[in-house]
Amino acid sequence: MQHAVRSRAAIRTGLTPVPRPRTPSVASLMDADALRVLHRAARALLDDLPDLTDRLVALLREQEPAYRTALTKDPTATWQEAHRSLRHSVTSLLDPRGARDAARRCSWRIGAARAEQGLPLDALLHAFRLGGSLVWQRLVEETSRTAPEDVRLLVHVAADVWNFVDEHCTLVADAYRQTEWQLGRRRENRARLLAAGLLDGTSRIADLPEAAQALGLPEYGRYYVVAVTGAPPARSDAARAVLPPGARVHWHAGTDVDYGIVLDGADGADDDGLPGPAGPEDAPDAPVAGVRIGIGSAVDGLASVGDARRRADTALEICPRTGGTVRLADHLPAALVASSPELGGALAERVLGPLLRLEAADREVLLDTLTTWLDCDGSAQRAGERLYCHRNTVLNRLRRCEQLTGRSLARPADLVEISLALTARRVLRD
Repeated sequence: MQHAVRSRAAIRTGLTPVPRPRTPSVASLMDADALRVLHRAARALLDDLPDLTDRLVALLREQEPAYRTALTKDPTATWQEAHRSLRHSVTSLLDPRGARDAARRCSWRIGAARAEQGLPLDALLHAFRLGGSLVWQRLVEETSRTAPEDVRLLVHVAADVWNFVDEHCTLVADAYRQTEWQLGRRRENRARLLAAGLLDGTSRIADLPEAAQALGLPEYGRYYVVAVTGAPPARSDAARAVLPPGARVHWHAGTDVDYGIVLDGADGADDDGLPGPAGPEDAPDAPVAGVRIGIGSAVDGLASVGDARRRADTALEICPRTGGTVRLADHLPAALVASSPELGGALAERVLGPLLRLEAADREVLLDTLTTWLDCDGSAQRAGERLYCHRNTVLNRLRRCEQLTGRSLARPADLVEISLALTARRVLRD
């Protein structure tokens, strides 16, 4: 704190700094008398500090609900904290320069400790102001009891006493906010590490309850993972838009890919007993061009989130490079190919090899016709309409594909091979 007692000239305020005529000797004597009265009362307060502490604790119990809870949990620690703070406050009245640093350290430690304990800042500041008010009241009471004629002199030190209280309220608030910020950063970093462990599949079973609490998700819920990549601003917009309204999700931001751990409410109520959001198959498409989104299939429990993340990565891998949303459950053949690109490439070469070695223009016409015919559920008429050609032209091209590949489009086993081979070529080419 600043000097507990300053001259009246130091605390006089006005619109101009022009000094007014006064008698220095009279002011000096008055300040000395005020200081003498203050020190006499302060020494009496030090001698009766336990009773002063009891009175403050009683006021806190009566007026501040947050401290009422703290006193119920640990009355001794709260009493000792109040006792230390009052001792430093009263000592600062007797020796402002010598006691200043110790008093500031005490207030700072109290502010930091109460932030860690979660006591509301308003309650803490109220406690300090109550303490200041109680000290001032006891100074007046003690002076009135021992020398009533000197009470008027305390007016000259009142501003300094309350300046001390204001200074330490500011100090406590600064310590509280700084500690609160540090705690928030630690919580964020810990949550990030826990989420990363879940997504990597490296979490320990013992960490799952902590992860559930840190991420605000139930340990035994059903989950799927959403993987989003693209330009950061657009990626953030798409990440929010891709999920059904009301979905409970924890987003884990990465350098190239953001992952959302999503509680799947499609099978009924969530852990609160309320209807949950829709599952991954009902998630809306990303509205942002250039953003690629992969939505994996669901797994049971936070312990299996690593599997859900790998499924989301597979869905992201088969997503078109131009952007869009791929749900793994809707593209399982492509997912099989993406999961084993070597086998997919071998299948494409074995089944489509003769087609792939044609001249580029001829090759693309035949492959496009074959793909379109499959997309049209084997209808040459609809395929022709889509390709702007006659159905007979479609049939002729299909017969040529059968001749080159040695497969029959009328044989189910051959049709499965051709369909998978086309999927492998598209996925691996993208």
